[in-house]
Amino acid sequence: MGHIKTVLLVVNPISGDIDKSDLIELVKKETIKLNARLIIFQTSGGKDDISLEKIINIENPSRIIVAGGDGTIKFVAEALHDKKIPMGIIPAGSANGLAVNLNLPPTLEEQLETALGENFLEMDIISINDEFCLHMGDFGLNAELIKNYSKSKVRGKLGYLLQSIPTLVESEYPFEFQIEVNNRTINTQGILLAIANARSYGTGATVNPNGQINDGLFELLLFKNLNFFEILKTLRNEVDLDPEFLETIVTDKARISCSYPVAFQIDGEYLGEYQSVRVSILPHQIQLAVPLKKVVEEKLLL
Repeated sequence: MGHIKTVLLVVNPISGDIDKSDLIELVKKETIKLNARLIIFQTSGGKDDISLEKIINIENPSRIIVAGGDGTIKFVAEALHDKKIPMGIIPAGSANGLAVNLNLPPTLEEQLETALGENFLEMDIISINDEFCLHMGDFGLNAELIKNYSKSKVRGKLGYLLQSIPTLVESEYPFEFQIEVNNRTINTQGILLAIANARSYGTGATVNPNGQINDGLFELLLFKNLNFFEILKTLRNEVDLDPEFLETIVTDKARISCSYPVAFQIDGEYLGEYQSVRVSILPHQIQLAVPLKKVVEEKLLL
């Protein structure tokens, strides 16, 4: 870590309803130990993208640390995708799906040590209608659940649980999909069609056990029916899922169309009802600081 001269800390002050003051103080202490300069950028909800790109271009930081949820990480990734500046993550949002997939350690001190460390993965990014997707997007039942959750006053996993029953009652599943992929056209239906760069949702449900964030490919996951036994298996991280429940297609580009507009989300953010999307992979876009065991795990799977 001795070569780090300038650290840019990007903080979303309102993400996850978590006070960030202790986190900021800890980063200050660590950068002093490194004899590095610290620049703090707090998002405001204004023209943050322009301001952040300007700071990066002027300061050329050695390391960027993102303290926030998936939305904040995505925002920084959009500013970094054409630059080779390593990025570390301190999960501090209501949705920390990418952090779950990176196996980041549980304590703030360990997370900061990882973020300032020297173990890196070159992460792919999925482009969906030119929108960045870091780990998971989907059509259907889960997107409807996220839509309902966003209106709820109860946060966390309890909030999702409380919204699950009304979502199931109100949903008009199954949905009809046309998938143009790997030189063929598939007409099918299901309760959910996911576009996956990683293995699990932020809730911890492992739906794509063979997914890798650095293999130049993504997976289309078609959930065909509402099988609670199979859903329970995903929550237990079991990888042997019934093909009558889940069909997986591996590719680097696809086009998905629905017979009518269907609820759609990317990385836990509900985007509205979409009828078609173009999907492609952007290989090795972001240099991520991760635990050593994650680097070893991904290399063994390649």
